[in-house]
Amino acid sequence: MLTAVSEGTDSVDAMTRRAVVTGASSGIGEATARLLRSRGWDVVGVARRADRLAALEAETGVVAHAADLTDADDVAALSTWLGETGGVDALVHVAGGARGSDRVEDGDAEDWRWMFETNVLSGQRLVASLLPLLRAAADADLLFVTSTAAQTAYPGGGGYNAAKAGEAMLVHALRQELNGEPLRVIEIAPGMVRTEEFTLNRLGGDQDAADKLYEGVEAPLVADDVADVIAYALDAPGHVNLDLVTLRPVAQSAQHLLARGPLTTR
Repeated sequence: MLTAVSEGTDSVDAMTRRAVVTGASSGIGEATARLLRSRGWDVVGVARRADRLAALEAETGVVAHAADLTDADDVAALSTWLGETGGVDALVHVAGGARGSDRVEDGDAEDWRWMFETNVLSGQRLVASLLPLLRAAADADLLFVTSTAAQTAYPGGGGYNAAKAGEAMLVHALRQELNGEPLRVIEIAPGMVRTEEFTLNRLGGDQDAADKLYEGVEAPLVADDVADVIAYALDAPGHVNLDLVTLRPVAQSAQHLLARGPLTTR
């Protein structure tokens, strides 16, 4: 695992390191792909929306690979292509999402199914398909972006809580299963992050409702904040594994405790 920092810069000498970043068409995934590329990584950006990936590639040099990670054939094709074009040193699995904010009794089973497919099964498919390539790279990383929703339930969050908790358990089990191998398994769990699409998609495109969620909150996290933590975890010395990093804005002291209005001392 090459983690040498060039003298006088923040850039990692990662010419032989290649990261696959999922969810790279927007939000945290896009911010992560941009940041790793700026730090010298060879980055493959994966998402369903080919047009947005193409624009990212033209601007940054992130290599676009359109794929639906809930489709086993697409994941297999990604693995084959990576093997033919240089392998992979880091999997950064950001893709995921939420649908709905209903109580458990009112939840739409298809929304719950979609969240499990998108947040859990996509991760399992990627691990099963890419792990041989990561093993071939020797010192390699598997990093998953989960959520504080994996740690604490809240009313209206049952489906997303369950999906993200399932993803977190996948990460925890994987880390133990890979014990003894030179592979780091990292979990990044953000709290409130304001991105262009996550809450909007969750609320069915209701922009007013999405804006209201962040109303009065001083400095919620943004995608770049999470990307910065991801880059730190990947660029840390090779013997250091950040098992779990939980990050929230200062205004959010816990999943259920959010200050609205200016932050002031007493």
